[in-house]
Amino acid sequence: MSVRGWLTIITLLLLSAVVYFGWSEIERAWMLMGSINLWILALILPIQFISYYATGSMIFSYLRAKGNLKHMSHMYMTRLSLELNFVNHILPSGGAAGFSYLAWILSRHGVSAGRATMAQVVRFFLTFVTFTLMLLVAFIILILDHSVDRNIALLSGMLIVLLLLVTGVGYYVMHSRARLVRFAERLARVSTAVVGFFSRRGKGKKVASKPIVRFFLDIHDDYEELSRDKKILWRPFLWSLVANVCDVALLYVAFLALGVSVSPAVLIIAFGLSSVASAVSVTPGGTGVYEAIMIAFLSSVGVRPDIAIAGTLLARVLLLAVTIVAGYAFYQLTILKYGKHTNRFSR
Repeated sequence: MSVRGWLTIITLLLLSAVVYFGWSEIERAWMLMGSINLWILALILPIQFISYYATGSMIFSYLRAKGNLKHMSHMYMTRLSLELNFVNHILPSGGAAGFSYLAWILSRHGVSAGRATMAQVVRFFLTFVTFTLMLLVAFIILILDHSVDRNIALLSGMLIVLLLLVTGVGYYVMHSRARLVRFAERLARVSTAVVGFFSRRGKGKKVASKPIVRFFLDIHDDYEELSRDKKILWRPFLWSLVANVCDVALLYVAFLALGVSVSPAVLIIAFGLSSVASAVSVTPGGTGVYEAIMIAFLSSVGVRPDIAIAGTLLARVLLLAVTIVAGYAFYQLTILKYGKHTNRFSR
C-alpha cells in the first residue's frame, strides 16, 4: 500500500475515534436537525451561486483585462468555477488538480497555459489578501468585545502569519526570473522523485524540466506586465472579497437556520483554520478534517458542542451536495465535449 493510502487510513481512524468519543453530542446535534427553519436554510443556495459567480469573475475579469475570453459569458465562467471546485474536492492535491484542469479548459478558448495559471495565481493571491484583511478585522472585533482568550489569539495570529508568509514566498519567487527558473527545475526533480516513489509505473520516468521552465516563464511575463499595470487587479480584488464574504455567510446562515446566531468574526477565524487544515489533508476535499477543526474551534469559543456539530455538518453537507452533484454533471459535459486531458510535462 502507498504512503498516501496509509495516511488516509490513519486519518479515518482518528476521525472514527472523534466520532466514537463525541457520540452523545452527535446524537443531540441530530435532534436539533428537526428544528431547522427551511426558509432561512434556503438562502444557502443563492449565496452559494453568488460565491461561484464571484470566484469565476475573479479569473474572468483578469483575463478579459488581458484581452482574452471576449466571447465567454459570466454564466459559463460561473460553471467553470463550479467544475474547478468539484475537481479540487475529488482530487486532494492542495489545488494543483484545479490549476491543471482550468488551464486545460481555457486553452480551448485561446488562453495560454501560463496566462491561465497566472489568472489562478492572481485569484489565490487576492483571496489570501482579502481573507487576511477580514481576519484582521475579525481579530480586532473579538479583542474589543473581550471575547478572545490567549489560545484563540495565538491561533489567529499564527493563521495571519501563515497567510502572509505564503503570499511573501510567492512574491519572492515570482519577482525574479532566475529564481523562477531554479524553482521550475527543482520542481521537475521533485516531481520525478515523487512520481517514482508513489507509483510503480512512474519508476524510471523523468518529468521533463524544459516544458515546466517554459511554462513558468510564461507566467513571469504576465507577472511583469501586471507589475506595470496594477489597476487591472481592482475588479478581481473586489470579487475576491465578495467570494470570501459569501463563504462565511454560508456558515452563518446554516447556524441561523438552527436558531443560533454565531458571531461572524468567530466564523471567519474558524473558516480560515478549517480551510488551511483541509488544504493539506489527504482526504478528498478535506472531508472530516475540515469538520473536526471547525467543530473543535467553535466549541472552544463557547458555542455548544451539539450546535457546533449540527451547524457545521448542515452547511458542509449542503455545500458538498451541490458541488458534487452539479459539479459532476458539468464536468462530464466538458469531458464529453473535449475528451480527457493528459499530463503535458511528462515524457
